[in-house]
Amino acid sequence: MQRFLKAFGGPTRLIQITVIAVLLIIVLPLATDIFRLSLFGKYLTYAFVAVGLVLCWGYGGILSLGQGVFFGLGGYCMAMFLKLEASTPEATKIQSTPGIPDFMDWNQITALPWFWQPFHSFAFTVFAIIAVPAFFAWLIGYAMFKRRVGGVYFAIITQAVATILTILIIGQQGYTGGINGITDLRTMLGWDIRTDSAHYILYFACCVALILCLLIGEFVINSRFGRLLIAMRDQEDRVRFSGYDVANMKVFVFVLASVFAAIGGAFFTLQVGFMSPTFVGAVASIEMVVFCAVGGRLSIAGAACGAFVVSWAKTSLSDSFPQVWPVVMGALFIGVVMFFPRGMAGLVADYAPRLIPRRVNRKKTGTRRGAPHAVSTTATTTPQEQHS
Repeated sequence: MQRFLKAFGGPTRLIQITVIAVLLIIVLPLATDIFRLSLFGKYLTYAFVAVGLVLCWGYGGILSLGQGVFFGLGGYCMAMFLKLEASTPEATKIQSTPGIPDFMDWNQITALPWFWQPFHSFAFTVFAIIAVPAFFAWLIGYAMFKRRVGGVYFAIITQAVATILTILIIGQQGYTGGINGITDLRTMLGWDIRTDSAHYILYFACCVALILCLLIGEFVINSRFGRLLIAMRDQEDRVRFSGYDVANMKVFVFVLASVFAAIGGAFFTLQVGFMSPTFVGAVASIEMVVFCAVGGRLSIAGAACGAFVVSWAKTSLSDSFPQVWPVVMGALFIGVVMFFPRGMAGLVADYAPRLIPRRVNRKKTGTRRGAPHAVSTTATTTPQEQHS
């Protein structure tokens, strides 16, 4: 049992994840209506990205400003499957070319492209949601880390990749849906995903997947590999001189973070019903970094909570003051870096013990107000220890 607890960071970390699970699975569904629950489900999809950034940035020291790329790849893979299911010859009989997505017909494409063909299969789609972003992340990581490109340079490169992919998606409108993205997604394996019952099921599925990712993240952090990540972040050259392949370690954690982000993107598509290039670009990627920073880039649970809280604040504020939110987002990130770099998780760790009543602390030490300190009388206690 002790080994099991140690593998996931001890009882404190497991209690944090348990509290999050109870809030997500029990409290929120009972306390909110279906509209807000669907909105909360959308916020939770960003938590997948934040958890990956804790591993990649917080513990690995690899700041990626392109996580929206992997979020978008996972979302587009799911959207392609759903769009093909909604584009049957019967449903698209009014088009010039029935059986293909509507945006392809609008752009005078008369046959389904070859890279769309495998997405008729749901099994292949699930595989692609993991494999495509993982391969893309491996390609970027291997090219950069093997040449010892890191720090600010890697952050700028990932931001450039996000911008390039956004331009590519918008430019290939006939194959990707362009600026509008892939929309009008209705069913998955014949199941209508637009109904209230479907929203409930998708929300709970998203919660379960997020909790599994939290546990995987904690397991990685508390493993031997996690200790090597911290050493690599703080003293990379010393780890390299000790005989470890630092480049492969960076590639692995970067790929793992990309897979988490892609899973979040797939759930986003299912719950929101569309995917567009606005969730792929540099702006969206920087927002995801802010989610992680606000929650705490050294806390798995904190990053997930940060994604939820900041997304909720964005929705609440941008509805009333849409021009103000980008300024607030920038000020929030600067404030976090300057005044509480460990985020909300650090604030809780610093101030929560001060809120515990003094009598609880006395009870833990075995003393009472006005009572003398307990003196041990065991045979193994020395007189000096008894006197103290």
